[in-house]
Amino acid sequence: MKLLYVGDPMCSWCYGFGKEMTELMAMHPVLDLEIIVGGVRAGATDVLDQAGKEFRLGHWARVEAASGLPFNRQALQARQNFVYDTEPICRAVVAARKLAPEADLLAVFRALQQAFYVDGLDTTSGRVLAGVVAQQLRLDAGEVLRVWQDSDTILQTKADFVRARALGVRSFPALLLDTGNGIVEISGGYAHAAQLHQQLERALS
Repeated sequence: MKLLYVGDPMCSWCYGFGKEMTELMAMHPVLDLEIIVGGVRAGATDVLDQAGKEFRLGHWARVEAASGLPFNRQALQARQNFVYDTEPICRAVVAARKLAPEADLLAVFRALQQAFYVDGLDTTSGRVLAGVVAQQLRLDAGEVLRVWQDSDTILQTKADFVRARALGVRSFPALLLDTGNGIVEISGGYAHAAQLHQQLERALS
């Protein structure tokens, strides 16, 4: 049995969900967790205008109220000519998975979220992403960038997007339990750790 967490580091509800997932995994340390990146705005090419910023800031306020996590609103407001493409950051998660398959990928996922939502970094930049992953995994940033740029990593990231859809996931975050005999939904959206724990216990029993 293992948990399947389907999300995107640049999805604000997934940012809030990260804290809950960390708490849940502490309650279930023997349960394996597999992270599948969903690509909420993968391949987007439109520049984020003021209306787009206001739309996201509204979501951020709701996530902040639900999760208690901080958001750097000023950094988003100050961005010029920003294309909200989530493929690069999703690919950074896949690169980390390739480089360190035994590492805590949830910690990497959350470090990438911290970089965007709190530190206000440009997480569409390969060099920025490589630096975050390298610091988290204690690897050479140049090696991380090389793997991030690799065509196989691009293909694996696309395969994750396809798998997310094949699992029936249409919005993020989603938490599923793979029982070995089928898939059970634990949460189709944001939920607190206590609620996730109850639903998981029910599924496990």
